[in-house]
Amino acid sequence: MRLVEHFESGLDAPICLTWELTYACNLECAHCLSSSGRRDPRELSTEQCEAVIDELQRMQVFYVNIGGGEPTIRPDFWHLLEYAVDHQVGVKFSTNGVRITPERAAFLASPACGGYVDVQISIDGATAEVNDHVRGPGSYDTAIAALANLRDAGFTDAKISVVCTRQNIGQLDEFQALADEYGATLRLTRLRPSGRGADVWDELHPLPHQQRELYDWLMAKGEGVLTGDSFFHLAGFGESLPGLNLCGAGRVVCLIDPVGDVYACPFAIHEEFLAGNLLADGGFGNVWRTSPLFAELRSPQTGGACTKCAHYDSCRGGCMAAKFFTGLPLDGPDPECVQGYAEPALAGARTVPAASQDHSKVTPTRNQPVMLQLLRHPPARPPVNDCAENPLAGFVPDRLTARN
Repeated sequence: MRLVEHFESGLDAPICLTWELTYACNLECAHCLSSSGRRDPRELSTEQCEAVIDELQRMQVFYVNIGGGEPTIRPDFWHLLEYAVDHQVGVKFSTNGVRITPERAAFLASPACGGYVDVQISIDGATAEVNDHVRGPGSYDTAIAALANLRDAGFTDAKISVVCTRQNIGQLDEFQALADEYGATLRLTRLRPSGRGADVWDELHPLPHQQRELYDWLMAKGEGVLTGDSFFHLAGFGESLPGLNLCGAGRVVCLIDPVGDVYACPFAIHEEFLAGNLLADGGFGNVWRTSPLFAELRSPQTGGACTKCAHYDSCRGGCMAAKFFTGLPLDGPDPECVQGYAEPALAGARTVPAASQDHSKVTPTRNQPVMLQLLRHPPARPPVNDCAENPLAGFVPDRLTARN
């Protein structure tokens, strides 16, 4: 059996487990895939989180990718991080940097973390103008301060995590320079149309010629840039990018949300992809092993339009979440299929599923989602570029053929 086929049939434990500790967040990013802002009062207690970590240790889960919301806002975050490290469960946590003070950076760089901790700082623009347009005023400065604190404390190889948008594709070299300046590694991820991202996907997702630009840039950079298999749909251009190049939902990845619900994919927090609840269904391991949804996802895909495509062995049909949240069939082409095969479906009648949950703040704050504000009201300042006013500015499509 080829390695990729072994992964497709599922593993005894996920390679990458994402755990959203809280939906509370100090920011309100326009493209937040979990619509974060407010905490859920039902979120797991400290003791319940410790029990989850104990089970992950028994399952020999490599590491857990902790996110949110903003995980460091949770009062017991640092305790849970230490608890995981003490139980040989590595932690990679994603943060906007708000709590990465010089003192916390020194702790993360100390022997106490024993090399079990990786820090990922989210930045979606290589300049404040582009970043803050999506993530909110002041968020760029906060992230840069966190990177500086980590570097100055001697923390090595932090990650700069970038969600690729049509506004920042032209900044790829600048992102790399930023990573080099702070002794970090650049990580690029794909924009998914889930959560609040569904509201702005049409305005933010890269245009066809930018998809090609991204592919060529990633191919030139080799394995020096991380992608987490975000862009395997780009393999339709020809050569596959480094990585598994397949949808790992329910096979090698999944997500635990703040209340213990287990979803097949970190980018598909929707009841359609809910596999169970670790409190109600006998723990995480039991959900992973026995969920009917996971069993279905681990079955080989034998039908659908994509299996008949000459590029299927390369792109594997693209991203499940991207299809679902744009109202496309799961056995059909990715909405950003680089061969243009999604064009007819996108142009035809389709039903975009409603969000099954929304944790956005009821009362907007100074860090409200800026892109959404610009879409609803005349901008108070000149837009970042023409695309901020008109997503098709300067683009004359002829055909959509211009990598998580």
